[in-house]
Amino acid sequence: MFHKSLLPLLLCLPLAGQAQQAADAVAPEAAGAGSFTNMGPAVAAALEAKAAGRPVMAAGWMVAAASPHAVQAGADVLARGGAAADALVAVQVMLGLVEPQSSGLGGGAFLVWYDAASGEVTTLDGRETAPQAATPRLFQDESGAPLGFFDAVVGGRSVGTPGTPALLAEVHARWGTQDWAELLAPAQRLAETGFEVSPRLAGLIEGDQERLQSDPETAAYFMPGGTPLAAGDLLKNPAYAETLQSFAEEGADAFYGGDLGRAIVAKVQGAAGNPGVLSEVDLAIYRVKERPATCAPYRGHEVCGMGPPSSGAVAVGQILGLLEGFDLSAGPLDPEVRRLMGDAARLAFADRGRYLADSDFVPVPVEGLLDPAYLAARAEELKTGAALESVEPGEPAFDHALNWADDTSLELPSTSHISIVDGAGNVASMTTTIENGFGSRLMTNGFLLNNELTDFSFRSHADGVPIANRVEPGKRPRSSMAPTIVLRDGAPVLALGSPGGSRIIGYVSEAIVGVIDWGLDVQQAAQIPHAVNRFGTYDLEAGSAAVSLSEPLTAMGFEVNERALTSGLHLIGIGERLSGGADPRREGIALGKGGE
Repeated sequence: MFHKSLLPLLLCLPLAGQAQQAADAVAPEAAGAGSFTNMGPAVAAALEAKAAGRPVMAAGWMVAAASPHAVQAGADVLARGGAAADALVAVQVMLGLVEPQSSGLGGGAFLVWYDAASGEVTTLDGRETAPQAATPRLFQDESGAPLGFFDAVVGGRSVGTPGTPALLAEVHARWGTQDWAELLAPAQRLAETGFEVSPRLAGLIEGDQERLQSDPETAAYFMPGGTPLAAGDLLKNPAYAETLQSFAEEGADAFYGGDLGRAIVAKVQGAAGNPGVLSEVDLAIYRVKERPATCAPYRGHEVCGMGPPSSGAVAVGQILGLLEGFDLSAGPLDPEVRRLMGDAARLAFADRGRYLADSDFVPVPVEGLLDPAYLAARAEELKTGAALESVEPGEPAFDHALNWADDTSLELPSTSHISIVDGAGNVASMTTTIENGFGSRLMTNGFLLNNELTDFSFRSHADGVPIANRVEPGKRPRSSMAPTIVLRDGAPVLALGSPGGSRIIGYVSEAIVGVIDWGLDVQQAAQIPHAVNRFGTYDLEAGSAAVSLSEPLTAMGFEVNERALTSGLHLIGIGERLSGGADPRREGIALGKGGE
């Protein structure tokens, strides 16, 4: 293991005041305690622990998520004996209120669930679907050229059929034990009485004013009277409270066949300048899908996550499999360790771009991509001592043709992650999103609608060869979300995930290496200075200790870029006691029974 005396250096956070780098990137000083210090001693202690770089410890149950309001709602459920499934519902509907730019009832999610009674891992796919009227040219102009990204995003064209309401209902029906309406009530009450706008939300509104003005309802909510909401402003959302009342009374049917569904369709089809094709039929036929968990071995552990249409579990599994034969113990600031991790990620992303898509529409060679023999052969390319000059997709074993062109989709970060362990030992790891910050910028009934369809490739073919992740009716766009549960000897030892667009894969794999190879606790793993590679350029977290890697990585042949890397890792370590970690780059915390 690397020497723990390095930790004060390793855990340096980015410098205050750095520029916003992406739609969901805010300077870290906006992720501080802010308006949450008056929420009681447990929240105050959790915020203090995060600031000090300590994990929160607990004896019975634990929840970690992106807002103290949401974490408190989940903790209250667990404290009265609720299951992780119950707490997940309460956390998500609260996040949709207080962190609306990242996730909510107008979006989608992936859940990885460990059932303590059976010992089984289940994954549920609540990803959005393309409307039946969508065509492969949905994001192309009249000449067939791809639209500009935000020309496609803003408005109704980018909105897929929301999956989050159906997923929450499915989770509760399978594993919930508490009254459904009571789980929605805390968010409903806060929507009615109002909450203080957090520094992070205020900063994001300030940075996205022009696009937020594209929809009158959105503009009126986030910029009342034409002025962006400021940190500390009291924000009420009576429309969201009414939505939750309908959700409480009608369940998911309210969204997929009722007045809420009709309002969603009207909003999408009526979007000025950029209408979409979502219909009531698309809502009526939407279904959550149970899919086999995608698991990969790593140093005596089993790393399980969401398979296609997510690329997350496959790419994380490939990165770890490629690294299995190398000693990484020198730690996160060792250039050779980072060379190996960076080029392993590049190899995984090359395969991701060629092969990963919705497996209901495209044969995906998941088994071949994760085959240890295939990865061992690919890992031979890492034995160079220098950055790979070029990276190409491999040829995994498969019983179908593999004649696909490389994808060109752009996935920007605005997502949230929730990790929960309940008193019975059930584990929930769910990553949830509306895609880009504030999604399509369309708002109805108090919640934002996703722009998830822009996760498809805007091109359908390249040089006459089809792209696996092209738009097709009913198809689910490829994702990088990587909700993960790590097991050892069949028992869970770690639950984690992060927002961050396609960099999610790097954040999650880095945190797993941090815990398993570098001996970090979960809070330390959440604070690792990021160094992330996907397509060749090595992104180093600006203002952090990771910038010390710039010169040696450049000497190895990498192009290096210093930038904000605003992950949102939420981890729970599972053993004799529970330990919770929350990313200091955002506003989240961990709370648990007997927490300290």
